[in-house]
Amino acid sequence: FLVLNKPRWAFIGKLGILSGFLILSYYNVVAGWAFGYVVEMVMGNFDIGNHFGEFVSDWLKVGSYGLVFMATTAYIVSHGVQKGIERAAKLLMPSLIIIMVILLGYSLSLDGAMEGLKFYLVPDFSKINGPVIYSALGQAFFSLSLGMGALITYGSYLKKDQNIVLSAAMITLMDVGIAFLAGLMLFPFVFSQGVEPTGGAGLIFITLPGVFENLGPNVGVAVGTLFFLLLSFAALTSTVSLLEVPVAYVVDEHNVPRKRAVWLTATLIFLIGIPSLLSNGASSILTNIIDIIGIAREGATDHSFMTLIGWLANDTFLPFGGMMISIFVAYVWKKENLAEELSHGHENYKGSILEKYINFAVSFLAPLVLSIIFTLTVLDRFFGINIVD
Repeated sequence: FLVLNKPRWAFIGKLGILSGFLILSYYNVVAGWAFGYVVEMVMGNFDIGNHFGEFVSDWLKVGSYGLVFMATTAYIVSHGVQKGIERAAKLLMPSLIIIMVILLGYSLSLDGAMEGLKFYLVPDFSKINGPVIYSALGQAFFSLSLGMGALITYGSYLKKDQNIVLSAAMITLMDVGIAFLAGLMLFPFVFSQGVEPTGGAGLIFITLPGVFENLGPNVGVAVGTLFFLLLSFAALTSTVSLLEVPVAYVVDEHNVPRKRAVWLTATLIFLIGIPSLLSNGASSILTNIIDIIGIAREGATDHSFMTLIGWLANDTFLPFGGMMISIFVAYVWKKENLAEELSHGHENYKGSILEKYINFAVSFLAPLVLSIIFTLTVLDRFFGINIVD
């Protein structure tokens, strides 16, 4: 925004950096859980699912896993974009896909797999309400790194003749495709053992270890280890992407050497994530902070500080940031400049139907939808007002 000589709009970039900063602070805690479960599966400790509450409340043990995970992330980012991030992506992404395909093939061979596919693929529209939509949007923004400065940061590394439209389409298709395959892999496992599927962390960290145990001691260890290794690899690709954003800001704006910027930023994020680490049972105040400050929703069971930060950064800041970026691009930077930029590497872009659609989406559709979602999310999350049931 400063390069474009629009200093008044620089707050959008800073908000994006803050969003990624806060998200990484608690996401690293969850990544530590996944890494810890790799260790537990290797040891054959399938009973860990029945003691999930005890596991996450052991802040020293889980914090150690998170520290290792953050250090691994920092090590990759400290080596720069080409020697660090690109090399890691070339290793992690194929590994992730190979493990997923192996587990998918095995899960589909199990008895009851078709019931899992039916549960996954047949929609139940009665389950769709306001909170589901807010959560889905927040997940989409997080998964695609929207509104947090990541795409702006990585976009600055692209060559001038890069086809941005094609790259954006490929990123979206790969993201959705991998997520879809993950669902195809996951639910046949659950239904093959006659287990009632739950959502979120409960399904992954509580239900699945028991499912893997029922596969037998040897197969269970192998499948469980591969699954949580897959989860750890996926988390690592996200933490690397998230850490690069504040690091790039510190390097570019404050002229700090990359390695120093990486380790200072990673250390600060880890320290800021300590309240999230402690809010899963280690500290009663942080575990119940949402209830304490009086914004708990009726029927909600998770009142933790980590959930609160998720509401703030993931569910609120990201849609707001996306809305403001759309407004900036369409009405401040202007659509003509957008068209000129997107035409590089795409000779037929100008005057095409695609240009008309993108102009419409950026100028009207995105600001309108995101402003509505942002308003409804704030009302629901922080004031308990759910307009859309």
